[in-house]
Amino acid sequence: MVTTQPAEKPGTATSADNSEAPESDATRRRVSWRTRVPAIASVLAGTALIGAHGAYYTYWIVDDAAISFSYARSFAEGLGPVVQAGGERVEGFSNVTWTLLLALGKLVGLFDNGTIFGIPDYALFPKVLALVLCAGILTACHLALAKVLARPWLGTLAVGALLAMTPSFVIWVVSGLENALYGLIITSLAVLTFRAVLDSSVLRSRVAITAGVLAALAALTRPEGLIYGGVYPIVVLGMLRRSSGRAAVVTSLRHILISVAAFAVPVGAYFTWRRITFGEWLSAPSIAKSQGLPYPADLGKTGQIVGYAGAPAILLVALLTGIVLARPTWWRAGLFTLLVPLGLALTAFTVLEDDWMGHLRFATPIWTLGALLTVLVTAEAFRRLRTRGRAVTVVAIVGALFASGSSFAVAAYDFHRAPTLSACHVADRYGRTFNAYADILGLERASLFMPDLGGSSMTSRLRIVDMAGLTDIRMAHMIHDDDYDGIRDYVFAETKPTFIHTRLPWRSLSNDARLERDYYRIFALPGSPWPDGDWVRKDAVPNREALQRLRAYADRITTELIDYPDAPRRACGDTMQVGSTPGPGYAVRP
Repeated sequence: MVTTQPAEKPGTATSADNSEAPESDATRRRVSWRTRVPAIASVLAGTALIGAHGAYYTYWIVDDAAISFSYARSFAEGLGPVVQAGGERVEGFSNVTWTLLLALGKLVGLFDNGTIFGIPDYALFPKVLALVLCAGILTACHLALAKVLARPWLGTLAVGALLAMTPSFVIWVVSGLENALYGLIITSLAVLTFRAVLDSSVLRSRVAITAGVLAALAALTRPEGLIYGGVYPIVVLGMLRRSSGRAAVVTSLRHILISVAAFAVPVGAYFTWRRITFGEWLSAPSIAKSQGLPYPADLGKTGQIVGYAGAPAILLVALLTGIVLARPTWWRAGLFTLLVPLGLALTAFTVLEDDWMGHLRFATPIWTLGALLTVLVTAEAFRRLRTRGRAVTVVAIVGALFASGSSFAVAAYDFHRAPTLSACHVADRYGRTFNAYADILGLERASLFMPDLGGSSMTSRLRIVDMAGLTDIRMAHMIHDDDYDGIRDYVFAETKPTFIHTRLPWRSLSNDARLERDYYRIFALPGSPWPDGDWVRKDAVPNREALQRLRAYADRITTELIDYPDAPRRACGDTMQVGSTPGPGYAVRP
């Protein structure tokens, strides 16, 4: 059973304590070692549980992550902020810190270089890096738990188990995206303020600066991370009382200004660089995704969290939190402090536009802070309750875990069978396949207009025009403005791409008469009611025989790639090499 410390703050000396002889250095080392071993073991065990769940999805990397992979490759090779060599300078990434970590991995030869122990490093490196960051999350949680619990290692293991059983958390930390880094930064910020409040050290410059820097890192890892710049100011203002003197108010405001400066300087510097470099205040993905102002109805999105985690579990945590808050405990102020970043995380989740990738991709900080809060209030409630109350609570916990666990198991199984669009599928189906199309036609230089950019940008030798607007600033603005006529003119009258791939979400392109007029259809998606599929400009095809070879290749290879068993979870070669064509047996070039 996880228990909290006594009601008095740990470390308060008694007269009996003062009469005892000081501990020797050897004794302190033994005590320290006995404390550290369980702590390290609990962090490693919790990380292993997360890794075991993540391994269920094998090589899967979501396609959007490969956009960051491409930019990391360009940065590491000295090409600057371009998604392809020779491409336009566009900020097509919105996770600066994560992209730079990937670029560092490439520079040291651990990423986008080949295989490690026979495993492609484009899958292994981001997943291992994510698990290291998850270990950091559990370490931060242990530091918070150690302030309150008598056996913090047991609480850390419980946090790890809760996170490991949550598909939304595990799926997105092993997806190749920045979720693990984002979770670590925000959890560290929450734990910093939690411990500072309990130690009465919030109004120290070191704490203020560290909080500001962590908030800045959050803002440079995810666009909505800007909201965490409010954590430290809210915590400090929350500590003020009507009885606070003028000196206390001045000191509080001074430290808030210090923290705000530590946050604003790096964030402001990056925004200035963005404006100078790209001529925009927002990244292309932020513009294309048309994030607008929140509406009151958005508050209902918190129901998605309740529905995913399970109403019994959420209700139980709320009840236990109420029990803890109902009667003062020495760490009550810390609990209020922890609720500040959790509340901001929920606010950010409700404000963001719904994400097409599923499984609550933007909820990672909610899961980490929610797991920490759950363990803390459960342990404190157990300390307060009598035998009968503890028995009832245990039954309630088992019931809630069973309900949530059953739902989570189904969610994990369904995602295992049909994960969100994978980078390897896109690399083979679009990047490499269109390379092969160009090879068949003998085209040394060609362009491709399509919506799925991640795996394609890693493998395509064609100049890609991004249909989704994530790496094409003009497309981003037209999508933001719902300028579909402008998009069609941009494609058919201006860029005139050699190849086009269309499908249902972009059917407005298929309905334009210029598509049939200027392009041959190479391949049609089976069962599609729209004239969607792969297209080539008529002036790029030398003769009817070449078109027949192209269509024959597409009918054989493209169909097989679409129907490939376990395609979303498989690897796609040792490397994602530019200019490569579909795997063994499919190559066009010798």
